[in-house]
Amino acid sequence: MTASRPIKRALVSVFHKEGIETLAKAFVEAGTEVVSTGSTAKRLAELGVTVTEVSEVTGFPECLDGRVKTLDPHIHAGILADMTNPDHAAQLEQFGIKPFDLVVVNLYPFADTVRSGANEADTIEKIDIGGPTMVRAAAKNSATVAIITDPADYALVAGRISNGEGFTLEERRWLAGKAFAHTASYDATINEWTAKHWPKPSTVEPTEEENETPVNETVFPATFTRTWDRSHMLRYGENSHQQGALYLDPLNQTGFAHAEQLGGKPMSYNNYVDADAAWRAAWDMAPAIAVAVVKHNNPCGLAIGATAAEAHKKAHACDPMSAYGGVIACNTTVTLEMAESVRPIFTEVIVAPNYEPEALELLRTKKKNLRILKVAEPANPKTQFRQIEGGLLVQQPDLINAPGDNPDAWKLVSGEPADEATLKDLVFAWRAIRCVKSNAILIAHNEATVGIGMGQVNRVDSCHLAVDRANTLADGKDRVTGSVAASDAFFPFADGAEVLMNAGVKAIVQPGGSIRDEEVIEAAKNAGVTMYLTGTRHFLH
Repeated sequence: MTASRPIKRALVSVFHKEGIETLAKAFVEAGTEVVSTGSTAKRLAELGVTVTEVSEVTGFPECLDGRVKTLDPHIHAGILADMTNPDHAAQLEQFGIKPFDLVVVNLYPFADTVRSGANEADTIEKIDIGGPTMVRAAAKNSATVAIITDPADYALVAGRISNGEGFTLEERRWLAGKAFAHTASYDATINEWTAKHWPKPSTVEPTEEENETPVNETVFPATFTRTWDRSHMLRYGENSHQQGALYLDPLNQTGFAHAEQLGGKPMSYNNYVDADAAWRAAWDMAPAIAVAVVKHNNPCGLAIGATAAEAHKKAHACDPMSAYGGVIACNTTVTLEMAESVRPIFTEVIVAPNYEPEALELLRTKKKNLRILKVAEPANPKTQFRQIEGGLLVQQPDLINAPGDNPDAWKLVSGEPADEATLKDLVFAWRAIRCVKSNAILIAHNEATVGIGMGQVNRVDSCHLAVDRANTLADGKDRVTGSVAASDAFFPFADGAEVLMNAGVKAIVQPGGSIRDEEVIEAAKNAGVTMYLTGTRHFLH
């Protein structure tokens, strides 16, 4: 380990003053020379620190409403001089500039300003210029300068000032790495905002590539620079031997990641994955009252009801066995009646936009391990990500908003037009199929799932699974006869549809588009089954 460099002279310029008293105490006790700016200098002076204003060092006052304070060679030469380099040291002496051993900076609150709903002019003013410049300069010169951007490190710095040791080269490099991450995240957040608010104008000619394949750069920018901040570590990841953590989007204070936990054990990685899937599934049915029950990122029940309690009972009835240890999501307030229905069922997580006080009290006291989450109605995201080795796949999310999702656009290709009740079930089944992993087949009755075939490598197996689960998980009742079915993609052959029709399904909705559509349609006609084509598929991988 290399020898430490004591901290004799420090530059401090922070927007957020919390914790600065820890540094001030150490500065006073050690007699550290401190140079500072504006409100930071004022606060340090109030804490008893002898402070030299930046303007005294530069010989130039702050100007342009504070836009220019530290952008001056008398400051940046003092930060960037590598004091292990005799030539640098000689040049500082020639110009009468003192070097800094420590730079403490935190930046204008750009993300906070965006989240507050500030107008464009106020948002622009919170784009820090001098701060990141000082941070990057000090981080580049980690050979002799320690850079602090994280208030959590103030106690560490104070200790090293007080004992006169300073930091080793390895420690300064570690601090520099944190600083570069800080400015990279800051700039990525600014870029995320500018990409949304300052799109490419129509007056700029498209490139050759854009002429061939038009690109919406607000969704698919040339360089993706999104950033997330670590919220907290999880107990473990998908399995106990994997580490996991939750990260938050700094420009977004809503969404499932910001769920308010009202009771129960801490959330796990799998809890978040399943609860997010259940949450999106329940809201796919809005404005109808809906409840989704999810296990291992797949629904084992989804239903619409006149009340939250009714929706839950119908959803649970689809597959009571799989609901054990599952996640429940409700898109309206959880009532006491629904809480009573949930009470006897072992459930990992329940999520809703709100809870009746009596319902919350019951769940908290009678199900102490149940994770109770409160989350606002989700906003439709613009992008969806999936990491692959060496890269990132980005797409627009699959929402229930494609032209073929409107039943008025469906094409009747077999049988009689569905009556009102049957059409309601078909619409429900088509909306519900979006949340089922492909290949997906969903059987529904009375706006509730009764059988789900998911995640199979061929559609025939999914059809068999949906039928088997519908008729074996309800004490031997025939739940398929008279029901409807949805398929997330076309039937490549007639055999899958025939499994459903032979089991008693009276109507099917599916995308169509197979080269054997006519065979599938002919099979439906021969069976007297109503069939609609949507022209839209809903794969979920």
